[in-house]
Amino acid sequence: MQPEVFVDILQEAMFMVILLVSLVIVPSMIVGLIVSIFQAATSINEQTLSFLPRLLVTLAAIIYGGHWGMNKVMDYTIGMFARIPQVVG
Repeated sequence: MQPEVFVDILQEAMFMVILLVSLVIVPSMIVGLIVSIFQAATSINEQTLSFLPRLLVTLAAIIYGGHWGMNKVMDYTIGMFARIPQVVG
């Protein structure tokens, strides 16, 4: 296997991980920021107040984005199986 092939595979894998993690993390982070601003503006210091909205948004992101994420993972996996002759040979 040539080093260029390995670097390409590693780059694609890291991009896939970042893409799939950001699908769940970014909406949760935005909601957490909005709730934190609301808590700072109203002086409510309840630690559990931000938990439920972030949980619901995270579940919604998984529900609505899960199909897209699974399609990306399946395409990546099929591409890796198609590259086996290139890597081995």
